[in-house]
Amino acid sequence: MKIFLDSANIQEIREINELGFLSGVTTNPSLVAQEKGDFHQMVEEICGIVDGPVNAEPLGISYEDMIREGEILAGIHPNVVVKIPICEDGLRAIGFLKKQGIQTNATLVFSANQALLAARAGARYISPFVGRIDDIGNDGINVLAEIISVLDQYALDTEIIAASIRHTMHVTEAARIGSHIATIPYKVIKAMVKHPLTDLGIAKFVKDGEKYLSKS
Repeated sequence: MKIFLDSANIQEIREINELGFLSGVTTNPSLVAQEKGDFHQMVEEICGIVDGPVNAEPLGISYEDMIREGEILAGIHPNVVVKIPICEDGLRAIGFLKKQGIQTNATLVFSANQALLAARAGARYISPFVGRIDDIGNDGINVLAEIISVLDQYALDTEIIAASIRHTMHVTEAARIGSHIATIPYKVIKAMVKHPLTDLGIAKFVKDGEKYLSKS
């Protein structure tokens, strides 16, 4: 399973990219609103850091806005993937952009039906929002598994991105059931690195190493 970082913060992106496992980045208007600076310049800078897909979402939600802004975003760098919300205008935009050779990520997906429609419309990526499904009392991982099962039956050029990841077990379960990608917030990636037994082991090795060196 490939790991994307769900962030628009340049410092976070640089830090996580240096760890060596990062395959891409996802942003959205909410993440962008937390940062300072020009949106398009932000996307360009991220593309200069990460050698992989950089997902950027138009700020307008009409069909015309998604097409206009999507073409502008795609023109920033070849690695830009245009995020499009799943709705009727969104499906139309996905189909149009595909014909222009522009890759899209169908976002705000909450059901296998939505995922199937987005894949057939031509989305390169599909993002089921696991955590938000949990928030309304349903099981986000089960919905993700259902989407994986449905799309795996067909030879579609579509990758599934487990999104709205809230904790490390979401990542483990997404990997276990075969999600192609998980896009993970900075804090969750930091938590994935940690384990109390690792901390204890490092502390013991350091202590024993110091004892050895003191004898030299």
